[in-house]
Amino acid sequence: MDSTILDIALEKGLSGAGLSVEEARGFVALPADALYDILAVSEKVRRAHKGVEVNLCAIVNAKSGLCKEDCAFCVQSIRYDTGVMEYPMAEPQALIDAAKEAQGYGAREFSIVTSGTRMEKGKDVDALVETLESMKGAVGVERCASLGILSREVLKRLKDSGLESYHHNIETSRGFFPNICTTHEYDEDVEAIKAAKELGLHVCSGGIFGLGETWEDRIELIQTLKDLGVDSIPINFLNPRPGTPLEHASNLTPVECLKIISLIRLMLPAKEIVVCGGRSLNLRDLQPLIFAAGANGMMVGNYLTTPGRDPLEDLRMLDDLGLKPKGL
Repeated sequence: MDSTILDIALEKGLSGAGLSVEEARGFVALPADALYDILAVSEKVRRAHKGVEVNLCAIVNAKSGLCKEDCAFCVQSIRYDTGVMEYPMAEPQALIDAAKEAQGYGAREFSIVTSGTRMEKGKDVDALVETLESMKGAVGVERCASLGILSREVLKRLKDSGLESYHHNIETSRGFFPNICTTHEYDEDVEAIKAAKELGLHVCSGGIFGLGETWEDRIELIQTLKDLGVDSIPINFLNPRPGTPLEHASNLTPVECLKIISLIRLMLPAKEIVVCGGRSLNLRDLQPLIFAAGANGMMVGNYLTTPGRDPLEDLRMLDDLGLKPKGL
């Protein structure tokens, strides 16, 4: 095996520069039997920038279903018959209680997530303002939200009320995006990220892997995130849901998932990289290797519409690996 690209990856990873697009192409061309050589490099880069601390985050599905978008992976779209639970915006106290529960099992960041393209109802914004203002004194977690494509006015109001981080995925590459969603433009997502950055929020943006995209699409997505200067990259691996167009997709192996994580770490050496949805399903018994691959964070607890692993199992896994939750 030609180790040149891994030598470059290590050097540029430790320096913080990261692999270029052309170098990333050489990286993804490495054979399957290079996995442990890859992990050795990405582990060194992760530890150099992030040490032994792991950032734990949690979410709550504050408003479920009835989304007008046609995202091919999503059970919350009204276009698909998925049987997903539908409910309006949760009451502030319910969201605060969920944040307290998440803090209890080690989460240092808590995100309020709502379905839909935009937060269109004034009463929903009012409820979030009340929630954020109350959370500041009641819960010691970083306050995050994922609310779609917001106007700058609404986003600023939420920031003034205590919002610290904003999450908005761009999902995949610009070229592959029309295969996944046709109800809004890619540039709308890009502008949402830019608006949050300009307001001084910590910005979390990533995508979903296993949609049918190529390695070239993956490289393009990561480079877009680099160009946008996002602070944290959430990695989701597709969990195919019944009733969606991608319900029969089977595009990932555990080894491929690890290589995706490593690619992101080696292109974006100093960023927060958090493994989120689809972790248990796609990585199976290789879940502990996400940290050797370059992740320095993971989502704990339940996901939006599917159950997650017992948080105590995740905490035990970190302890077994000699890692520790950030902030504890």
